Amino acid sequence: MNITLKPEQEQFIQSQIERGIFANAEQAIEVALRLLEEQSRGYEEWVEETREKIDLGLAQLERGEKFPIEVAFERLDRKITKLRESQQ
Repeated sequence: MNITLKPEQEQFIQSQIERGIFANAEQAIEVALRLLEEQSRGYEEWVEETREKIDLGLAQLERGEKFPIEVAFERLDRKITKLRESQQ
């Protein structure tokens, strides 16, 4: 497989090599692909967990169990804030 990188991507990889972060371009690509794989796995796990939570919530609604929407939004807001902070 041949891959064509954009000039900015090549410059970034070259700068990382010059800084001693990677020994060569192949190593940089290998690390990038490993991170992409980890991110993909994490996303798939998140999707599955979210589906399970939705199913649980729907089952609770069918049983007549209710949860105040304000509390749900507060929890969601806290999770979003925490996620944003972890990405900085």
